[in-house]
Amino acid sequence: MYNASERLERLPFSRFHFTLLIIGGLGLAFEALDAGIIAFILPSLREQWGLTGLQAGWIASSTYVGFLVGALLSGMLGDRFGRKVVMMWALVLFCVATFINAFATNFHEFYILRMIAGVGMGAEGAIVAPYLAEFVSSRYRGRFTGALAGFFSFGFVMSALLGYFIVPMSDDGWRWIMVIASVPVVFLLWMRRALFESPRWLEEVGRYEEASRICTEIEAQVLRSSGKPLPEPVKMSLAAKAADSAVQGAWAKLATLVKPQYLQTTLVVWVFWITVMFCYYAFLVWIPSLLVARGFAVTKSFSFTILIYLAQIPGYYSAAYFNDKIGRKYTILAYMLVSCLSALGLAFASSDQEIILLSMLLSFGMNGVIAGQYTYTSEIYPTSIRATGMGTASALARIGAIASPTIVGAAYPVLGFGGVFAMMTGVLFVGGMGILLFGKNTHGVSLEGIQQ
Repeated sequence: MYNASERLERLPFSRFHFTLLIIGGLGLAFEALDAGIIAFILPSLREQWGLTGLQAGWIASSTYVGFLVGALLSGMLGDRFGRKVVMMWALVLFCVATFINAFATNFHEFYILRMIAGVGMGAEGAIVAPYLAEFVSSRYRGRFTGALAGFFSFGFVMSALLGYFIVPMSDDGWRWIMVIASVPVVFLLWMRRALFESPRWLEEVGRYEEASRICTEIEAQVLRSSGKPLPEPVKMSLAAKAADSAVQGAWAKLATLVKPQYLQTTLVVWVFWITVMFCYYAFLVWIPSLLVARGFAVTKSFSFTILIYLAQIPGYYSAAYFNDKIGRKYTILAYMLVSCLSALGLAFASSDQEIILLSMLLSFGMNGVIAGQYTYTSEIYPTSIRATGMGTASALARIGAIASPTIVGAAYPVLGFGGVFAMMTGVLFVGGMGILLFGKNTHGVSLEGIQQ
């Protein structure tokens, strides 16, 4: 008798896995679209509602406040009630709040609705990677999860295109963007209705018959698409551990993350996520405004931002490839080095061409780091607390995302363009050293084997 992990590990990559990748990735693309668009609609809101600099900073951070709450709750609820149900309701919340946001009439309404939409976005982003990783063999889990995270890049590129073409069309261009960001999610919800619950999670909570039935259905789909007999499952010497009755409650699962056997892993992951997301959102939210402050026209700033966002795509997908070639840890470190050197170069850049090229290289490197980050965090914890671990890391990372727009806004008048990027270099260095000194290498190891 084989368990779910042994049955899923033997499956070749097939149309089933590709469908999972597309359906899961589209959710992340819409999340990135909604998060990225704030950089382009903020100038319109400031002019239309007469916002102060402080109010603009609050709006820039509002989504990330929601992210924090949503990511934390989705992780705990996903380990308690299942991955699929949490993911679906997170999308519903995001869709409804974003659509209503199109009709906001003042700063307070917009801020509150952005936070609510952020709860949905944070929950979606935190649950989808550990959920889908549980369907994938260790042979290509790194490429799969890295490619999944790569859909963020398409969302940010779309946000830049919408900001460039739609926002200038009228004073209410930002309202149309809110509608565009929300309506397609209805179609995605319809697509996701046929997804299975994770068999690994079902076995973890004792629903063995349901897990076996889903594995049988997945095997039948893979067999039909490949047309070849499936290899025999291999009995693993490192079997999945049974759930500890002491960590069945959501808050008890959260407490498990800081127990001695997980404390080092948890601290490394938390510091890593906070530092990376601080720099990531500081860069993405402020780059159009920083370019304008540097002397670029607004339209030229937006067009250059599109180029910078486009550099995310090769960053994500090259890192997804290296995830399974050299391992997550060393992929993260390589792209972190690229990011640090780029940010340091920006601190001393003097020409417009240098600024654009180094900004593109920083975008490339940062998103390569995130491709490794999502893969690493979604597999480093056991099934019983995997979603909680991912959700908590993602939630705490929003501290960096919340603080970074305000800190950059306050630091720029004092430090200048170069000083902001020197600060980013230092923050990235801290996160990279944590992974270098204390990170695990999970390359080629089954999800169950990583914890042994």
